[in-house]
Formats: sequence, structure tokens, C-alpha cells
Amino acid sequence: MSAVAIEVSHASKRFGTNLALDDLSLNIHDNEFFTLLGPSGCGKTTLLRLIAGFEQLSSGNIMLFGNNMSNLPPNKRPVNTVFQQYALFPHLTVLENVQFGLLRLGDNANKAKARAQAMLDLVRLSELGNRLPSQLSGGQQQRVALARALAPSPKVLLLDEPLSALDLKLRQEVRLELQQIQSETGITFVFVTHDQEEALTMSNRIAVMSNGQLQQIGTPRDIYDKPLNRFVADFIGETNLLPVTVKAINENTADYQLSSGEVLSCAADDTTTTDAKFVSIRPERIALVPSDQGDLSGVVTRQIYLGTDMQLSISLANHTTLTVRLQNTDLDRLPNTGDTVGLHIQANAARLLPT
Repeated sequence: MSAVAIEVSHASKRFGTNLALDDLSLNIHDNEFFTLLGPSGCGKTTLLRLIAGFEQLSSGNIMLFGNNMSNLPPNKRPVNTVFQQYALFPHLTVLENVQFGLLRLGDNANKAKARAQAMLDLVRLSELGNRLPSQLSGGQQQRVALARALAPSPKVLLLDEPLSALDLKLRQEVRLELQQIQSETGITFVFVTHDQEEALTMSNRIAVMSNGQLQQIGTPRDIYDKPLNRFVADFIGETNLLPVTVKAINENTADYQLSSGEVLSCAADDTTTTDAKFVSIRPERIALVPSDQGDLSGVVTRQIYLGTDMQLSISLANHTTLTVRLQNTDLDRLPNTGDTVGLHIQANAARLLPT
């Protein structure tokens, strides 16, 4: 296990009567790509600004590598931040932008230039050092801002939704570059986003937040496959949330009853209780079978073509609608609107959740 880079203990932050962060505690490991994920207003940017020192805690503590940072100003903390707006100096070249902070910190001109050039090499912009920011694309400007933040060798790099201004295809490309740069530098990255796909594809671990509170923390696979509550299940990707009654919990499985009367089984662990009120079933985990062979049966009411996938809406006998996603490997064999189909739900495809 890596050393703890950031330890947040019972952190709260009020803005007037608004409680933006509510008694939140978490640890972020050294050399980790850690993501704070949640909807707008959940407190993730507030937490990032508290770590950076741009805001002061109302209560609690923040430790960086074992040192209390609560009363230190931003320039005394071993962190740097990349914001949504890159704030590059328009009158300075790319190279001058990257070395600007190094010169302010007291490096001599030759040392600052060599370090800045090394950072441009790292972000694959070594040939563009003499250009002005206005001569760069949005993705290139983002990488200059990243190079500038990395140049002083911070122990922690904070990234506040730095990809939000980029188009989809460019965001996908830059995600991979960010992940590779974090791996190459070994610097702890703390990344803020509301984009679930960004979080799942880049992170070692994810902290899901809502209303200033931590809902769940874990690996991308844990967050997606083993959500702890309805919010996490519904916020991360797509899911079917159905009201159920838990009938029995066995050694590794639990039996639950749908409102239509069918009793099905799902995988159980030490978080599964008889108090669970909902089952979460991911659309891609439902298999279509002949109508007389399924755990459930229903009528296809809608089809949405998504390129690689086809999304089906299926109405069950009790008027509950399930969403199913199928790979478009054989379009001719997919059911049509109005067809009756069977649905098979494996035990490891469903997750019982509290309210």
C-alpha cells in the first residue's frame, strides 16, 4: 500500500448558511490518480479548493504527507492546480508560459528553460514552444497549462474539470494522455469531474459525492459493479432500479421478490441486508432468451440505435419498464418493436440496495 498523500479528516465548509462540505473524511494515496466525482454543487470543487488552500475549513483537518495544511497559504503547499480556464498569458510564448512560474520561484533562466522544455516534451508539445497560445488548439492549450503546473515538481496536482471545454473526441484523447503522464511522473493527481466516463476510464480510485457528503469510495469496477446505494447506482452509468422485497439471504446469494411476484436471486455480500428496498440491474447484464425460458418476459416497446449497441425498452407484465442494451453484432437477429421476449438475469448481474 502506498503512503498517504492527502488525509482529509471530518472536513466541513460553510458559505453563510450553506453547508457545502459535511464532515467528510478520506485518504488519497501517493502516486494515485484519484477522482472526485459528482453532480454540480456536490462539494467536489470546494474540497479541491480546500486542499489547494484557496478556501479555509470551517472545521476538520487536511494533512499533506503528514503535515497539517489547514493554516498554510496556497503558495506554501506542495500542490499545483489546473483549472477549467487555462489562464495562459496571451503575450508570452508557450515556452515562456511554462517557465514563468519557475522564474518566479527563483530558478535561473537556463535552468527554468531546460525544465520548461522537458515538460513540453512530456506533454508532446516540444515543437510548439515558440508559438503564442492563440495559435494553439484547445487541446494543445490544455497541455500547456498542464506542463506549466507540472514544471515546479509539485507533490500533488489538482485538476478542476480541465477537459470540460474540449469536444468529445478530443476529451477522449486527452484522458489517455493525462493517465499516461500521471503514470510517468508518479505525481499524485486529484481530478474533479461530473463525467462518469472520465472517472471510470482514468482513475485508480473514485470518490462519489452528493450534497457535500461522501457516498462511496472505491475502484472504478467496485463503484460500477458494487454500488452501496441508489444514488451511486443511478449516477454511475445506466441502471434499472426496481422496488423489491428481500425474502431470504443465504451464504452467497439473496432471494428477492419483484412487485409482479417473480422471485429471483442475486449475489450477496456483507453489505446485503433484509432492509434492502431496491435491486439495481445494469442494462448490458440482461440477456434475451425465448419468451418461455426467461426469468421474466415482456414486450419490446422501443428501440434506440446507438452504433455499437441497441437499447431496448421492454414492458413487463406489471407495466414496469426495463432497459436492455445489446451489442449490434447481428442486427438481423435483434427483436422488433412489439415482439415478446424472455429476460434472463444472472445472480451476479443484480445488486440489492437500501433506499
